[in-house]
Amino acid sequence: MTLRLPAEWEEQDGVLLAWPHESTDWHPVLAMVEPVFVEIVRQISRFELVLIVAPDKDKVAAMLRQGGAVMEQVRIHEIASNDTWARDFGPLTVLEDGQPLLLDFGFNGWGLKFASNLDNQISRNLHAAGAFAGLSLKTPGLILEGGSIESDGAGTILTTAECLENPNRNPHLSRQGIEGALTVLLGADRILWLEHGYLAGDDTDSHVDTLARLCPGETIVYVACNDPTDDHYPALKAMEEQLQSFRTRSGDPYRLLPLPWPQASFDEDGGRLPATYANFLVINGAVLVPTYRDANDAAALAAIDEAFPGRQIIGIDCLPLIQQHGSLHCVTMQLPKGTLRAEV
Repeated sequence: MTLRLPAEWEEQDGVLLAWPHESTDWHPVLAMVEPVFVEIVRQISRFELVLIVAPDKDKVAAMLRQGGAVMEQVRIHEIASNDTWARDFGPLTVLEDGQPLLLDFGFNGWGLKFASNLDNQISRNLHAAGAFAGLSLKTPGLILEGGSIESDGAGTILTTAECLENPNRNPHLSRQGIEGALTVLLGADRILWLEHGYLAGDDTDSHVDTLARLCPGETIVYVACNDPTDDHYPALKAMEEQLQSFRTRSGDPYRLLPLPWPQASFDEDGGRLPATYANFLVINGAVLVPTYRDANDAAALAAIDEAFPGRQIIGIDCLPLIQQHGSLHCVTMQLPKGTLRAEV
């Protein structure tokens, strides 16, 4: 049996999102954040399907229609949710002998920080509702969020020690035990552990998708901080040095492309918000990149264009999203080719 976790840049059927609503932490800023979700759906629907869970199907459909989404490419299921971070509670899809298999890992609100009882049931509820193409849904006995791992589609996983080894996830497993689980469940045969790097205001214990991303052609794009006065400077410099030490399967250094550092953003209490350009989403024919109304937005788009030649690079204003300490990749989960049912 061959088993592998596809790279994000491989062909997709669609992308999963969970809509913000009044019972989520978005409640005070719904009017500000809903247009961001509308724009994300509008852009994705130009290229592929969008699968949405929401408490009110008609309300969301009306907003999307008004916002210019390609409605033939949108499917909405009325399913309850705690929040909107589909990257971390959505299914991870592996290919078992070339056939998609949905893995519904446990989600515990990033180490019991937030309620997750409803979010933890979304994948199985979508499966029960017939959203997927008659696929099996497997529930491994492991806490694992999609934002905590990066795959090159060929057996290499990039992750952070701060997250996967955190005792608030799988305290019964050592690093060796975690690597064994990733081998058995995802077909991984190389795990690259980042020992450094963090973002202030991040609730995820340093998810890798906020720091460094695997890209085609043995490339890694990563968050770089060149300001010695910034609190992040020592950790991100150490991360950069470790990335320089990593080697590809053939023994060569990775091609490293630094991403600029957006100007610091703060919440109303003065806490720093985790703005990062690394939180982009790759879809069929395009890359959606979070922007922050920042002078470095253009440089970030150019760097990601260099990593993904031949794809449209589309900036989406995600300044409202970081109010809840996440960004564009965090609210989406790609669904590889063969996962979604054909429309009848």
